[in-house]
Amino acid sequence: MHTRNPLLLLREHGQSVWLDFMSRGLLLSGELERLIADDGLSGVTSNPTILVKAIDSSGDYAGAIESLAADPSLSPRKIYERLALEDIRAAADLLRPVYDRTAGRDGFASLEVAPDLADDTAATLAEARALWAGLARPNVMIKVPGTPAGLSAIRTLVAEGINVNITLLFSRETYRQVALAYIDGLQARVARGLPIEQVASVASFFVSRIDTVVDKLLAQKVASAGPAERPRLEGLFGKAAIANAKLAYRIYKDLFGSSPFVDLARSGARTQRVLWASTSAKDPRYRDVMYVEELIGPDTIDTMPPETMAAFRDHGRVRDTLETGLREAEDTLAALGEAGISLEAVAAALVDEGIKKFDEPFQAMLKGIQRRSADRRVERREERRS
Repeated sequence: MHTRNPLLLLREHGQSVWLDFMSRGLLLSGELERLIADDGLSGVTSNPTILVKAIDSSGDYAGAIESLAADPSLSPRKIYERLALEDIRAAADLLRPVYDRTAGRDGFASLEVAPDLADDTAATLAEARALWAGLARPNVMIKVPGTPAGLSAIRTLVAEGINVNITLLFSRETYRQVALAYIDGLQARVARGLPIEQVASVASFFVSRIDTVVDKLLAQKVASAGPAERPRLEGLFGKAAIANAKLAYRIYKDLFGSSPFVDLARSGARTQRVLWASTSAKDPRYRDVMYVEELIGPDTIDTMPPETMAAFRDHGRVRDTLETGLREAEDTLAALGEAGISLEAVAAALVDEGIKKFDEPFQAMLKGIQRRSADRRVERREERRS
């Protein structure tokens, strides 16, 4: 008996599938085209760590780096930017039919501003504008981290008509501020008599990393708990992330289902969909597609790494789950609070950790490009002498 692809079934529940991965090999091999055709893939997200790994571990970029390194006016950062722009433009072109078919609702490729700009609003704005102009595609999004500096940039970018993907969201309160900044940006465009129909944005809410941290805190508390308290604490393992995400989606429904957004919608505004990020299960005790299965619902996106996509294609179970168990979600977070675990504190630590995880390999990659550029210039000088 033929079983329908679970990835395709997600569309029937109002959820889009994006790929949390990008490399030149994905483009050159035809794999991205296959995912779009066979799995209904409707978007691609990337981040500095993903692109750095692709550049460092693949020979696909060697010729391009060598060619760009021949230009002494190009810094390592500019070389990286050229490579990233080429990949994202190519991905956006492959996704353009999806964008056209969905009237601009789907079919996006995202590129993130450099991670060392996370605490600088002015620099974030300048780079976001430059990347937007360099990509020159309507179906791209510029990723901006949900730091205080990033939050300050969101309203301005949206008001300028730049599509924004706000990333590294762990806190429900920060998510609320992000959604309100998007609405404010749209209002600013309307006030200036500018169109808002084609402005698109998503809010990337991270999931599994919450459990990674909370479970460690719970394990410490279980180790020192008495016999009566231990079962209650153990029952909270693997519950925080999904509960946090479900209650964030409730905020989405509240904000985008009422004024002032309803007024903007009459002028053609699009909702800022929630995008579930970090949906791979990090703990082998948990079902590998748990974070996908438990967050299925309308007007959402799930961006999955290739391994999670393959697992869900193979054995994913599709049913509406996002708006079920909300009382249980509230009870879970209340119980965590009673146990002395602050999700706001966890979220703040994860944002700092996320920026660091992005920035360290990014800086190492820039140094690597600098070395390769210097070596190539030495080789060229020796070739000219001979």
